[in-house]
Amino acid sequence: MLTFRETARRVVEEGILPSMTHQRISQLHLKDPENFPEVQKIGRANVVDWKKARPYFVAHAQKAAARDRRRRTKPESESE
Repeated sequence: MLTFRETARRVVEEGILPSMTHQRISQLHLKDPENFPEVQKIGRANVVDWKKARPYFVAHAQKAAARDRRRRTKPESESE
């Protein structure tokens, strides 16, 4: 079980995303409750099971990369 802060550090350390903060993880937890892995409270800290959280962040990174690729791609009419 990892805190949101440690989860953010691992996401970056394992190269899943170039940057991540514990605040962003909190946002994802609140905005995506259906898909975000189960969160438990230990004292004041929110914790997640890394084995369940890692696949979520990999999928999140793939979606973000696809969005970025679409933004950077010029429409065919502009490429000429």
